[in-house]
Parts: sequence; structure tokens; C-alpha cells
Amino acid sequence: MGRATVYNNITSPELLVQVNEENKYLMKEFLEYLKSIDRAKTTIYQYEQDLNIFWAWNLTYNANKEFINITKREFAKFQNHAINEWQWSPKRTRRVKSVISSLSNFIENILDEEPEYEGYRSVIKKIENPVNEAVREKTVFEREELQELLDKLVESEKYEQACVLSLAMSSGRRKAELPRFKTSYFSEENVMFGSLYKTPEKVTTKGRGSKGKLLYLYVFKNQFDPYLKLWMEERERLGITSEWLFPAKTSDGYSNDVAISTDTLNSWAETFSKLLGKDFYWHSLRHFFTTECTKSNLPTNVIQDIVGWESADMVNLYTDTTADEMIGKYFNENGIVQVEQSSLSDL
Repeated sequence: MGRATVYNNITSPELLVQVNEENKYLMKEFLEYLKSIDRAKTTIYQYEQDLNIFWAWNLTYNANKEFINITKREFAKFQNHAINEWQWSPKRTRRVKSVISSLSNFIENILDEEPEYEGYRSVIKKIENPVNEAVREKTVFEREELQELLDKLVESEKYEQACVLSLAMSSGRRKAELPRFKTSYFSEENVMFGSLYKTPEKVTTKGRGSKGKLLYLYVFKNQFDPYLKLWMEERERLGITSEWLFPAKTSDGYSNDVAISTDTLNSWAETFSKLLGKDFYWHSLRHFFTTECTKSNLPTNVIQDIVGWESADMVNLYTDTTADEMIGKYFNENGIVQVEQSSLSDL
């Protein structure tokens, strides 16, 4: 099974409390700076987690050295430890090094007038990155596989899980965006062309800044409606009144104010993997959605607008079809054939 991830218990409260006080103060200033330039909360949180990993290594293997005195040789040792001891992927190693580099740039460019940082120069950028090779096999789903999963979920009366799965398949939205849908989005007044839901308000999606990127989101109605209907009926039976389509579960029912967490979606992904017999992760459905649109001959610019990409190149990146499959649509034994484009109602 592909896409296995190595997790390590690298940090702990007991370790972090021992971190060099100068390093902790420096990180605090750096994170405050990121807030001042409107970096997203999720970005700041990830920076803090990555730096804590580096502090734990520095404490355990590098004598808890003050950050501004760490040498190129020691940064190289950290990279070697990450790759060979923690078995990190090149991508993860590059990401953490990038965070460390950002902290270094903050010192060099912002704190350079302070006496203790005068003359500091970033050196981690001089450490060559590991080759960025994929270490996890991408999971590609056929519609029949996902339909079988939907059928299993409905049969076992897991209507909420079926609804979330269908929403991801019918919209191509990221995992973090699925909880942001509201029940009011799925009314007849929000249907375009008889077959496409469009949210009546812009929704926060991934992007720079604390507010991310605001987009109108689209959902293929015909695909999604059967599972939406089952979940709305179940919501009524359970007495759920939350505006969120997928509200968080509480000890005595469902929350009115809080949507489902990505941790819950991660847990469901593990269940789906077992039911499918192959690795399931939510981002694979972004690829599935784009591939389905491409196979249906929707123009690239239309797919780009539906998903909300700034570049049409992203359509090719997320389409999981081979060159032979794409070429084969336009040829048969008689030569070139004309391929009709699908309408949204066909999807």
C-alpha cells in the first residue's frame, strides 16, 4: 500500500521546556512578526511545530546551541539525521529547512540593527537540499471503486460519511474546505444551469494571508444530491439544527456552532482505506474530480474556473490520465474522430 508516512515522537513538553531560552525568545519574536505581515494562522502554527522539531534535535544532538551560532556543518548534520534517522521524505526535510531559512532571514533582515545579531548571515541556504523524489505512491481512484465505497457506507447507514465523500468527489475541494459548507448552500436558488450548485457567498480556501483565498465554490448537483438527501433526512431524525452541513459531534449530540474537524476526516480516511483495500486520502479526490472533468471533455479554462486555480497548468497537474488515454479519445481505426464536449448536467 502506498503513501505510508513515518511519524516520529520527536518533541515533547519535557524536551521543549529545556530548549535554549534565547532560541525560544527568538522564535516568539519571529512568530509575532509573521502575524504582523498577515500570515495565515495555519502557516504560523506549522512554522512553530517545525521549529520545535529543530530545537529538540539541537537540544539532544547539538548541545542546545544558540541558533545564531549554529554552523553549516551542524545544519548538514541535522539534515542527515532527518533523512537517515527519522526517515523523513526529501519533501518534508526541505519544508523544515525552509522554515529554518525563513527564521535566518528574519534575523538577517529585521534584527540586523540589534548588537547581538550584527553581522549575522544565513548559512543554512548553503546546505544542498536532498533530491526531491516522491517516496509515496499516489493513489488513483476509478469511479467504480468510489461508488462501491459509497454503496457500503449507505448500506451501513453511515450517511454523513457518504455525504462528505460524495461532496469531495463532486467538488474537488480540499480536506480543510469540506467542513466549511453550510446547509443553506444547497437550495434551488443556488443552482446554476440546472446542474451546478454555487455557494451564495465566498468561502475561505487555501491562500496567502490570514483570510486565505476567498472563492465561490461549485458542486455537481446530480452526483451529490442522493447523498445530500440521505444525510439531511438523518440530520432531521437526529434533531440537528446547525447551519454547518457537517457539525462537530459533542458529548450530548451535535454542536450548533462548530463544524466537523479535519481530525475526524482523517479518522474516516483510515476507515475508507480499510474498506477500499488501498490507501485513501482526501486530496486524491481533488485529482479524481479534475480527471473526471477532463475525461468528460470540459475545456481546461472551465475546469480552472470551477476549481478556482489561478493557472490552467494546474489542470494538467491534477489530471491522472496517461498520454495514450488522452490521445486515444481523438482517434479510432478510421483516423481522427470528433469528440463532443460534455455539458455540466452529464457530470
